[in-house]
Amino acid sequence: MSSTRKLWIWLTALLVVSFGVLIWTGGQINDAKPPIPERVVSETGETIYTRADIERGRQIWQSIGGMQLGSIWGHGGYVAPDWSADWLHREAVMVLDGWARETGAADYASLNEEQQAGLQGRLRSQMRTNTFDPATRTITLPAARAAAVPLVSAHYERLFGNDPAGADLRENYAMKNGTVAEAEDRRVLSAFFWWTAWAATTERPNDTTTYTNNWPNEPLVGNRPPASTFLWSAFSVTFLLAGIALLGWHHAVTHARKEAPHDLPKSDPLRRVVVTPSMAATAKYFWVVLALFLVQILLGAMSAHYQVEGQLVYGYEMAEIFPYSIARTWHTQLAVLWIATAWLGTGLYIAPAISGHEPRFQKLGVNILWLCLLIIVVGSFAGQWLAIMQILPLENNFWWGHQGWEYADGGRFWQWFLFIGLMIWLVLVGRALWPALRKNGVGGESRSIIGLFFLSTVAIGLFYAAALMWGEHTHISIVEYWRWWLVHLWVEGFFEVFATAVIAFLFTRLGLIPVKTATVAVLFATIVFMAGGVLGTLHHLYFSGSPTPVLALGASFSALEVVPLAYIGFEAYDQWRLAGSTPWMRRYKWPVMFFLAVAFWNLVGAGLFGFLINPPLSLYYMQGLNLTPLHAHTALFGVYGMLGVGLVLFCLRGMKPDLIWNETWLKISFWCFNIGLVMMATLTLLPLGTVQLLAAIREGYWFARSEQFMQQPLVDLLVWMRVPGDVVFSIGALALTAFVASLWIRPRYEPASTESEEG
Repeated sequence: MSSTRKLWIWLTALLVVSFGVLIWTGGQINDAKPPIPERVVSETGETIYTRADIERGRQIWQSIGGMQLGSIWGHGGYVAPDWSADWLHREAVMVLDGWARETGAADYASLNEEQQAGLQGRLRSQMRTNTFDPATRTITLPAARAAAVPLVSAHYERLFGNDPAGADLRENYAMKNGTVAEAEDRRVLSAFFWWTAWAATTERPNDTTTYTNNWPNEPLVGNRPPASTFLWSAFSVTFLLAGIALLGWHHAVTHARKEAPHDLPKSDPLRRVVVTPSMAATAKYFWVVLALFLVQILLGAMSAHYQVEGQLVYGYEMAEIFPYSIARTWHTQLAVLWIATAWLGTGLYIAPAISGHEPRFQKLGVNILWLCLLIIVVGSFAGQWLAIMQILPLENNFWWGHQGWEYADGGRFWQWFLFIGLMIWLVLVGRALWPALRKNGVGGESRSIIGLFFLSTVAIGLFYAAALMWGEHTHISIVEYWRWWLVHLWVEGFFEVFATAVIAFLFTRLGLIPVKTATVAVLFATIVFMAGGVLGTLHHLYFSGSPTPVLALGASFSALEVVPLAYIGFEAYDQWRLAGSTPWMRRYKWPVMFFLAVAFWNLVGAGLFGFLINPPLSLYYMQGLNLTPLHAHTALFGVYGMLGVGLVLFCLRGMKPDLIWNETWLKISFWCFNIGLVMMATLTLLPLGTVQLLAAIREGYWFARSEQFMQQPLVDLLVWMRVPGDVVFSIGALALTAFVASLWIRPRYEPASTESEEG
């Protein structure tokens, strides 16, 4: 049996087992999710909230931006507080103050340490005891908690309205005035916040941990990391070290085998590729990539300024017409959209180049898909603005407005539209690739690489269906389960396999790597990545109403995600070596340089900063702090963004093979991107996240996200320190735009003799 066939069998078995376990964990989450009561009542039988209140409150929360305006259970934005932790702390203080006043004291803070300890013990007993009755689906609150609920609710009703008493806090949270227009809507919004806090502090039946595994850290109610977080964090480090050792052994063994000498081509093989009409039509995709990228950078700068200027952007009143929640919504969505567009355009360009086949009406399909992309972006963004401005009726929000789930914010209609667009993309790429898949004549031994490229294309198209798996009233724990299928598996999983196959194919077609060597390397890399990548999805779900088995599996396999990244330097070295292997490879210097940057940020952003927050004990304190965007920025742009730029440059080189590139623009772009990203990480995100982490450990999670902490002069300084990095990074984006424009505006062509001179 050939080594390639063995690897295909291993990959198939791995995916079947991994997805089987992942689906099983979905059943476990469904069984263990925190219940939503039909009624919440006081001991005297008075109704405090109903299920309808909680459900409508969630709809209101989603319509105003949801996770883009503060967070729930740690998932979401970083300027406003985590509403679950904030409610939990406020309710605890209200109850303690009430008991303290019964003893004649002014409030809880005025009591001595012994008295405080006694009241804390009483509070923990009341707040951690599960009073949910499965028969009647009713939660009964003790008198002290029942009295505290309307007081805490009044705070949120002031905050989300126009009450002058909440004006300063609205400014600190970068919220617009009248975020929720109707008084009754503000009351039921509080009902949803109360339920998320109840799940975070109420122990599961016959257990000593809460529905959110004791998250967030809140000393007043005894929320501390459970023993399982220590156990599985230790195991995750063990799995990481074992995985690195095994991969090191494999690398040593495989590189000890001598390969037959490989003759390099005398001239650039890709210059002989005929650019078909559909391949040429993909140019407009790359222009859209640049447009979306530039707008995303602008919105990122606006979001950062809202953090320090409240309702202002560079001194201008913007919150009433373009609030922070919409700036952050579009910023996070555009990050995925421009990178995905770069990769989709690459697929449409590469498929005919691989097969040498241009199907009928392929160009028409490419143009229609491009038009659909523009309609989706404009339509979904318009719906989100109308929802956040409370213009769109609530009953229409789920389908046309803002779903409120970070990275999955678009209305359901636009999600269906995008899914259909991906199916069109799948058909277009598949029909162009089909001749290469059917026979050995085109591609020869590279059929495995082509097959992996095609299968990853299928997965990209089909796995977006995860965004369609929840409804408007699906339980939030189940929504989170499917949402991370979308964000982790779709973006971080199958797009990476797609890119790996494309890069391998490009290097084999350039004649720099033997096909057999590349095929084995790509299949092995895919196996190693997917071994941790599929079940590593669960590390996002530790504190989202999931049981302990999810935490155990997530900790174990998310550690394995880092293993292939630890040896990414070998890949980088090989690519650097290939870049100088022949004189004509100078033509591909900058695409290869961007691939080298991918290797660096894979190790630093995805590997080091990813593992920093992934173990359960680390994430218990770090979830939703600025150490999370530290990983997100350095991994999302550093890995996937750099990869997208590199692929675009490869396509542009093939599309216009005879042009002389203005490499000065590319040099400026490359170094500004990397230096700017380093500056963002080291001057703002890393130090700010670190001081937040210390506050979360010492005082409680609520404090690390509170206005008291976030409005400190030190925090303002750290946020302003992001400006130099943003400026440098923006120069890189403008330089890249100038370079691409130079290919169409006054292009310079190589002399006719260049090709022969290269030989």
